[in-house]
Parts: sequence; structure tokens; C-alpha cells
Amino acid sequence: MRYVTISNKGQAAAAVMIGDDVLDLKASAVLLPEAGAVAGSVRDILAGGDAALSSIRKIVDKVAASGNLQEDLKSGGALMPLKQAKLMAPIPQPTLILSCGMNYHEHLREMNTPVPKTPTAFTKNAASVIASGEAIILPKAAPDMVDWEGEFSVVIGKPCFSVKAADALNYVAGYTIINDVSARDWVAPIFKAEGTMPSILAWEHNILGKQFPTFCPMGPVIVTADEIGDVSDLHLEARLNGKVMQSTSTSDLVFDVPKVIEYFSQFYRLMPGDIITTGSPSGVGYGRNPKIFMKAGDVIEVEVERIGILSNPIAID
Repeated sequence: MRYVTISNKGQAAAAVMIGDDVLDLKASAVLLPEAGAVAGSVRDILAGGDAALSSIRKIVDKVAASGNLQEDLKSGGALMPLKQAKLMAPIPQPTLILSCGMNYHEHLREMNTPVPKTPTAFTKNAASVIASGEAIILPKAAPDMVDWEGEFSVVIGKPCFSVKAADALNYVAGYTIINDVSARDWVAPIFKAEGTMPSILAWEHNILGKQFPTFCPMGPVIVTADEIGDVSDLHLEARLNGKVMQSTSTSDLVFDVPKVIEYFSQFYRLMPGDIITTGSPSGVGYGRNPKIFMKAGDVIEVEVERIGILSNPIAID
């Protein structure tokens, strides 16, 4: 299953993909009363677990099997081509975005950073979330070193606390894409800092460069875990104006998805709709010689195998 959130008359509406079309669950309830029973936010649907997934699968099968029903839904505005839908982020206001860092071997090498002994992460500002197609705005305070970090991301589906890696995937509802956009102005001081507190403060300032408005593009969809299957060798690619910048596989992860969930669930009670990014691969602009950063008029795309393409133009504040 592939979930999206669309804007319907300015309101967020949970929807599901049927081929190349999008079914607005709430709007379809007139013709499909069973859709009304599961219509809510995508986060609500994920919290419904296997029962909600089963109900929506039956709805999708019913619509896919009936041309007449499809035409009626289209006439009522509940079924539309994806290209005509106004996409929002799949979870527009996540409670938690836990963003892993230093988690691809090749990225650590390009940044001249040692392999960490345990997973590392920071929280990403949920107010910075935007949809595929929306503009990443170069902030006035730091417009010149804005970088991309395409990241394969995990969407939690069940309350999850202190779980073991062997069980961790049972708590995953699905997967999406996040671009951990970063103003790199404060990266260099990290490598120059000496002493405990200066190093901590330099790292903290670097993290602040990831919190600007629009710096968390997400989407375009959430693909359920059963459709993705094995996530240990998915291809990820980021392209700037069509030129490949990042190209890797999740097989290069230092800590795989189960290990990441195991580690952070020791501290966080993860809830349905919470998102964990798995870190950036190599190929970021800061790691290049000469360095390359995004500028107004550019388009950055992040594509992950079996999920799709997250695409955003770059604009000036």
C-alpha cells in the first residue's frame, strides 16, 4: 500500500494510491461507507495497525476491480490522477523526527569522520517539514552553503519502547524519503574545535543549521513495509538538476534499521507516525572538491528504490 496526504479544500486528507490515481478516503465515504470507518489522518491509519491495513486493502481491491465505481468516484472528486492532487507531506506534522547521522561508511570517509560505536541522532524540527514539489527556501541568515542529504526513512506503526533488533521491524509501518537539508556554515568549526565543551558547542551549532523552515522535505508517499520487503539493499540516488550526486545502497549503512530502532527505543517511546531517518550517504556537496551547494533555481531530487522520487525546487527567501 502507498499512503499520501493531500490537500482537499485546504484541509489535510488521508489518501491511498490505486495505480496512478489517488483515492481520498474521507471524500469517498459517500460511495464507500467502509472508507469512512478508516478515514482520518495517515498517522491515525498507521495507528490502526493490521486491521486498518486490511480494511484499506479491501477498499483498494474493490475500487480497482470496478470501472463503474472508479468513474463514479472520479465524478465526485474522490478519485483523481496523482498529477492533479496537491500533495502534502505524508505525515504533515510528525510528533518526532529522529534524524540519524554518521551512518554510512562512505559518507564518514568523505567527511573524514571515524565510525561511531553506537548510532547517533538528533531531532529535526517538525515545523520544517514540506512536501515533494514545495520549495526549499534559502534562509537569509545562511544562504550560501545549503546542502542536500537524501535519506531512506522509517515510519513507526506501533508504540515501541526498549525492543530488541530481532523484533524491531514488527514495529515499522512503512518507509518514506526525507531530504535532511543542511546549512553547512557551521561544519568547519567541528573539525577545528578542541576540548570537550567547544566540540559540543560546535556540533550543536551545526545541528541548528538543519532546522530552518523548509529544511525537511518528506515524501512523496509512505510505502507499507509488506510492499517494500527487505530493506538491506535498497538503492538511493540524489540528483541536482539531473546530475547524480549521491548513489548508494542501504547495504552501506553502519547500523541497519533494526539496530537503529533497538538503540533509540531504549530512550524514546516511539509512537505511530514517528519517523527515523537512517542517515546520509556519501556525495553531499560539502564533501566535494570543490564544494557544491544548492542555489535558487536548482531542483534537488532524492529517489529511493520501491518508494519513488522526492523533488523540490530551490528558492530565495
